[in-house]
Amino acid sequence: MERIRPRLRSAGLPLGLALLAAAAALSLTVGTKQIPPDQVWSALTSPSGTENDVIVRDLRLPRTLIGIAVGAALGLGGGVMQTLTRNPLADPGLLGVHAGAAAAVVTAIGVLGVTSFTGYLWFALAGAALAALAVGALGGGRRATPVRLALAGTALNAALFGYVNGLQLWNLNTLDAMRMWSVGTLAKRDAALLLTALPVLLAGAVLALALARPLGALALGEDHARALGTRVRRTRLLSVLAITLLCGGATAVCGPIGFLGLMIPHAVRAFCGPDPRRLLPYCAVYAPVLLLVSDVVGRLVVAPSEIEVGTVTAFLGGLVFIHLVRQRKAAHL
Repeated sequence: MERIRPRLRSAGLPLGLALLAAAAALSLTVGTKQIPPDQVWSALTSPSGTENDVIVRDLRLPRTLIGIAVGAALGLGGGVMQTLTRNPLADPGLLGVHAGAAAAVVTAIGVLGVTSFTGYLWFALAGAALAALAVGALGGGRRATPVRLALAGTALNAALFGYVNGLQLWNLNTLDAMRMWSVGTLAKRDAALLLTALPVLLAGAVLALALARPLGALALGEDHARALGTRVRRTRLLSVLAITLLCGGATAVCGPIGFLGLMIPHAVRAFCGPDPRRLLPYCAVYAPVLLLVSDVVGRLVVAPSEIEVGTVTAFLGGLVFIHLVRQRKAAHL
């Protein structure tokens, strides 16, 4: 295995990019109406206004691009969070970040009457930041353990999603507008949403990748990190900012998509190792692969209807979470 791993490390990113291209092609061709690859290519390069062209360019292409951007953001967010907390159970959804963003957005819609996506975006970022801080405080601050953080995040998730459901029942006039925030989906999203959120997602991604080296030092322990010249407090604050930008922006676009940030770091860590300088790029490439494939599965399982991608990833993530907590190593954290 030790001989195989260096080869996987060198070939992992090219393989991930190839899988991402394949997943994107699958997302463009598969759906309620199957469109052959040659017609997809024609719609992208020389559209003539046919029904297939409209489906590909106006529906599936924005959906695919949003899936790539949101998947990369959630994968990076999960990788940063697990490295920062040294907690293999850490996930932006499990630790309340998604729920905080969703609760803030439905408050903006149902209570304050906000109707612009820009408004949703800033509320999502604020909610994600507040939820992250609340879980950290409830989990014990600097003395927080992985289990305490997971329990605090689970409790906050339950409270915030209970608030979301209650607000939907209280304000029936905006129920349809708020429903999109109760479960994550890539459907019915246009390119304008992505263009608005893209600067936030890019800023979070650049910040997360720039923090790879100090996060690697911090993973060795605070004393070792300081001995290596890492500014611990600054690294922690900037990491929380990166998580907030990535997960808050992603939730503003698609609603809460849980467990993606839990599954992908575990999957790629097995062959790229724990070093964030390798782990984070791998997360950014492989997370959108899983998200796009999950979205395609959701389209096919109950066709011609759809299952939202957030439901599919929650099902898969639940199985992974059960597997992790059953392991002796995880159970004794």
